[in-house]
Amino acid sequence: MSDTHFGFKTVEEGQKARMVRGVFDSVASRYDVMNDLMSMGLHRVWKAYTLAVSGVREGHQVLDIAGGTGDLSRAFARKVGPTGGVVHTDINEAMLHTGRDRLVDEGLVLPTVICDAEKLPFASARFDVVSVAFGLRNMTHKDVALAEMCRVLKPGGKLLVLEFSKVAAPLSRVYDWYSFSVLPRLGQLVTGDADSYRYLAESIRMHPPQAELKAMMKVAGFGHVDVHNLSAGVVALHVGLKC
Repeated sequence: MSDTHFGFKTVEEGQKARMVRGVFDSVASRYDVMNDLMSMGLHRVWKAYTLAVSGVREGHQVLDIAGGTGDLSRAFARKVGPTGGVVHTDINEAMLHTGRDRLVDEGLVLPTVICDAEKLPFASARFDVVSVAFGLRNMTHKDVALAEMCRVLKPGGKLLVLEFSKVAAPLSRVYDWYSFSVLPRLGQLVTGDADSYRYLAESIRMHPPQAELKAMMKVAGFGHVDVHNLSAGVVALHVGLKC
């Protein structure tokens, strides 16, 4: 069996999904609180920008991959209206249950599916928009997942990949200090789990930087890819168009 990375560790490919699942099982109940704390609320701005760039409108069909606690699914559902549809998915059952319960509490009942992005259980050319926010870096075979996302999009459809990326050089030392010193301590304080947030910092460094991910999306079948650096590259939104 081939090896892959889990943060800075080298593990067998078959182990990674289980290990990632363990990370999110551990933090699911406090995930939103930690997002607000560790990003100082900026994750809400990043997601709002993603929604604005998406061009989602009434009647659209949207697939939210790694939808977790449902922030983007909720926002998309409000845009597509009663004639459209949003499918809320995640590979992690604990995260998906947390998100589904939140959505139901707000009066939104969306199709909720546990699925692997590398083997999407949907017909080809099914969706107008596919989104994956802060989930691609956890996938074992990113190239396979990107090709699957392209497959389920209609011609002219749009993929939105919102993910941590390579920060601008002048900020790199401060960002490294924050990532490896502050985040694990914050994770321990809020969730009782420092290791999961140490993995977060490591997984960001192992994720393809902006230009490399853009090239991967083109290989996966996207004819045009734009890159939007947000917060000096702490996060990047890659927007791929299926031509």
